[in-house]
Amino acid sequence: MESKGITQKELANMTDLREATISEIANDTRSTYNKKHLLKIMEALKVSDLNNILEVRSTKQ
Repeated sequence: MESKGITQKELANMTDLREATISEIANDTRSTYNKKHLLKIMEALKVSDLNNILEVRSTKQ
């Protein structure tokens, strides 16, 4: 979002998702992700690669 110059609130309005949902995704506090939500975010941000909005990390240390 920062690279696109929009706020979480603006993205929530663009996607019809709750601002809390956007915040949880942005702050990596969600334990599961809804594919439809991710697709809405990707479309709003005009990105085609999921890696542009989500970073997958191993929980193993």
